[in-house]
Amino acid sequence: MSAEPASSSLAFFRERFGLDDARLDTVLGTALERRLDHADLYFEYTTRDAVSLEEGIVKSGDRHLEQGVGVRVVDGARQGYAHSDEISVDSLQLAARTARAVAERPGEAGPVALAGREGRDLYPVARPPTDVPVETKVALLSEIDAYARSLDPRIDQVMASVICQHKQVLVAAADGTLAGDVQPLVRLNVQVIAASGERREMGYEGTGGRFDLERLLDPESWRPRVQEAVRLALLNLEAEPCPAGTMDVVLGPGWSGVLLHEAVGHGLEGDFNRKKTSAFADRLGQRVAAPGVTVVDDGTLPERRGSLNMDDEGTPTERTVLIEDGVLTGYLQDRLNARLMRMPPTGNGRRESYAHLPLPRMTNTFMLAGEDDPEDVLRSVDRGLYIASFGGGQVDITSGKFVFSANEAYKIEDGRLGAPVKGASLIGNGPDVLTRVSRIGSDLALDLGVGTCGKDGQSVPVGVGLPTVRIDGITVGGTEG
Repeated sequence: MSAEPASSSLAFFRERFGLDDARLDTVLGTALERRLDHADLYFEYTTRDAVSLEEGIVKSGDRHLEQGVGVRVVDGARQGYAHSDEISVDSLQLAARTARAVAERPGEAGPVALAGREGRDLYPVARPPTDVPVETKVALLSEIDAYARSLDPRIDQVMASVICQHKQVLVAAADGTLAGDVQPLVRLNVQVIAASGERREMGYEGTGGRFDLERLLDPESWRPRVQEAVRLALLNLEAEPCPAGTMDVVLGPGWSGVLLHEAVGHGLEGDFNRKKTSAFADRLGQRVAAPGVTVVDDGTLPERRGSLNMDDEGTPTERTVLIEDGVLTGYLQDRLNARLMRMPPTGNGRRESYAHLPLPRMTNTFMLAGEDDPEDVLRSVDRGLYIASFGGGQVDITSGKFVFSANEAYKIEDGRLGAPVKGASLIGNGPDVLTRVSRIGSDLALDLGVGTCGKDGQSVPVGVGLPTVRIDGITVGGTEG
């Protein structure tokens, strides 16, 4: 098992870069030579590797090292930020002087009493996934290629990749925060193309999380993922054009929760609500969804892709109820927006790397299960559409309008699954779609660990989830002529 993450990360940066408390105090003091509301330092040391296979051969393999430090000062709603890929006292002092230029009020530097915090460990691993030999990863991809082709003669192409990351971070702040974390992350992607005559269709499946890579090396883990990718490709060969119009829709459990993430989750982030650009601004305590709809963001789930022991400001992550029984109860907050909105931070200050400012971001966001049998939810729809999973989508945060394309969808005929369809999309409005939820299944499932969220040019790993739900009278875009 790994060492406790806070102490392990603290020891790593102290030993590798000589970052003792006195040096950190000196840099924070430089940043505080003007009167500021907050100042912090974010250190990062990340190793990442990726190996990919296509057409039966390894097409690419790379290993990347990223290290650096970001210095932030906050004065009201303004932030000054400077970063450097050199971790030394001189570079820190220069970055601190650059960042503090945002402040106009004179002040006096005072001592900063840094206090290390021993935290939990949501993702202990036996060894960093980037330490696993590349030959082992290449062998895995070769096995996946051979197995996928053995499942059906119509499989024409196989593409697979394994991506590993090991990140160490340290946060020191003017309020005395001194917190570190060691964050493993692994991901396996499998994509196949099936061909029948002139028709070619794709199927994709992936999995991952914050755990040992050895878990993915086990055939009992990766073979079901390959089977699923093949199943989807073959299914799409038989799919019919999707009808268009207003209809009742049933969303399947798991990855279809990406609709909730995009259409609703972003609108509940603190910055959009502080600036009143979200459709949910000033609506705390109001009904925004149908009774029974409860939405939470939980960064404390062990080994999940979106989980963190602490966010990128050193705040412990937590379970935040955003909507409870249809009523808006909270927002996702980083430190800046929490302070300006006079609310507590929720451990959702996240950044892509040391070169980026933290923003309020989701971790694992999902709707809680209801009491309906999933089969009863499906049977309740006479004619409609069942969407098992989504692909890409677009959302306007201000209006809440969205468009999402389906990866796997079926007609519903007489309360049963009918023919598979392709080209299906959902068109609607985030705040409105939650009011149209009429049935909630008891089968909450989280995704398999492949989510990545983009915001303001930054990407971070996230998780989504959903039980089977029925949504009444939503617009479906199709391809049926």
